[in-house]
Amino acid sequence: MVKIAPSILAADPLNLERDTRRMEEAGCDWLHVDVMDAHFVPNLAYTPDIVRRLRQAVSVPLDVHLMMDHPETLLDAFLDAGADILTVHAEAEVPLEGIIRRIHERNVKAGIAVKPRTDPEIIRELMPQADLILTMTVEPGFGGQKLDEHVPAKMRKLREMGYRGWIEADGGIDESNLPHLIDCGLDVAVMGTALFREKDPAALIRRLHGLGEP
Repeated sequence: MVKIAPSILAADPLNLERDTRRMEEAGCDWLHVDVMDAHFVPNLAYTPDIVRRLRQAVSVPLDVHLMMDHPETLLDAFLDAGADILTVHAEAEVPLEGIIRRIHERNVKAGIAVKPRTDPEIIRELMPQADLILTMTVEPGFGGQKLDEHVPAKMRKLREMGYRGWIEADGGIDESNLPHLIDCGLDVAVMGTALFREKDPAALIRRLHGLGEP
């Protein structure tokens, strides 16, 4: 069954606790938290304190995605705040092997993210260390974009390369394109506007959970 991870980037920032609890009550599997440094991507969002407050508000795993040039500068802060999964970018300006090791030392799952046009070959040697690979289906930084049609082939390539961990996708995912992504090897769907603007998110999540099942 595909996991559904609502992206809080699409929540109402003035009612973040209300909206995230609504997603948990609707049956989501994880909550996805995008952290942006205004350098790696042209936007700025969330602090370790937001993750800490979310950890107090909800019980579902917190899937924290560091869109940062230098994730090592705040790595421990997000680990201390309660991240259950911590993902760093292959395109970051620092080697990832030590960062992944530090994440695992804290008994937290480690992920590697790749932008839509990044060749998975650059992470081949790191793949055995990654619990999750996040394939960005839009250019990271802003919500509401259309899914890049080239990315599903990248998911198939990851499986062909022998990767057996979680494959996650983020950006432009909805009920119409999710079945194709599942066919390509997707395990975790990050969804923003498609969920937070839905009048009955519980019904939608039930339908999404049923996709891809025999």
